[in-house]
Amino acid sequence: MRTVVCVNYVPDTAIKVKITGDGKAIDLAEVAYVVNPYDEFAVEEALQLKEKLGGDVIVVCAGPEKASAGLRTCLAMGADSALLIKDDAIVTADAFAVGSVLAKVCSELKPDIVFFGKHSIGIDDAQVPSVVADLLDLPQVSVVVKLEVQGGKYRAEREIEGAREVVEGSLPVVLTAQKGLNTPRYASLKGIMAAKKKQIEIRTVDALGLPAASLMPRLSVQQVTLPPSRPPGKILSGDAARTVPELVRLLHEEAKVI
Repeated sequence: MRTVVCVNYVPDTAIKVKITGDGKAIDLAEVAYVVNPYDEFAVEEALQLKEKLGGDVIVVCAGPEKASAGLRTCLAMGADSALLIKDDAIVTADAFAVGSVLAKVCSELKPDIVFFGKHSIGIDDAQVPSVVADLLDLPQVSVVVKLEVQGGKYRAEREIEGAREVVEGSLPVVLTAQKGLNTPRYASLKGIMAAKKKQIEIRTVDALGLPAASLMPRLSVQQVTLPPSRPPGKILSGDAARTVPELVRLLHEEAKVI
């Protein structure tokens, strides 16, 4: 069985957010990057399926050259091969453009399962997997927390409000991994050393032969702002018979939570 895991190399959430001078983007000049945490669940699930059913795991990333470090991390975890679609413009591209690139790659690799994390931290739009599924004309199951694959069929459980929904179908399929699906493994020293010897295939967007129209942005960012400062809290003191009605009034009229 062949599994493709599409991963993203994203800014570490521990960074202090700064906005560029033009107010249209996050300043990423001095930012540390990591493999998108939700994508680690996808990589781990692909590796577990390989251990049970055989086959190979291919990790794919679209982004700048430095994203190869993220692919190297996935190779150290146990992925068999890695492919980087190198293009600096991918960093600011919208979901449709990124999805078009990844769909083209997946169509050539012909996987049984295409895995994603449920979303990439930072942008948080969770649209790329849906774009890929649509362009490949494949079913998609999102926020998967339990997965069984056997005999060319899958059974996936996904979280919905107050319950779990079970989706069954035949491969191939696009799946997005949610926290709780598994516990991602740490790369062993042996895996890290082996990953250093593996070649990461690098291709360009132009080499994919995609029509220019498929990469045209459907979305543009007009302005990026930090959230407004939180107003100071209020402390009510005195007798409960007086403070409780005042608290209820404030929650209703100011906080507007009741």
